[in-house]
Amino acid sequence: MLKSPALDIPLPDLPPGASARVTSVSAANSKAPPELGRRLAELGFLPGEAVRIVARGLLARAPIAVRIGTGTFALRLFEAACIRVCPEQPQLP
Repeated sequence: MLKSPALDIPLPDLPPGASARVTSVSAANSKAPPELGRRLAELGFLPGEAVRIVARGLLARAPIAVRIGTGTFALRLFEAACIRVCPEQPQLP
């Protein structure tokens, strides 16, 4: 069975409730302090970890609630944008 190429997207683009795997974490944008990548890694945002967005704020720039492992964290959008993920395909019966 052939797999489709992995789709790598920023975490904020993941639809709420969808599962994904972290592919990379880096403070690549100018708004993010250089130590942000290390801080996110310390929270558990490491390549290969399962992640999903559990809630979004009501306003466009509001934080998002993200579940990784057994923890749930509120991330500001510029923090979440430092995390790239690959959405997982739902398992068919």
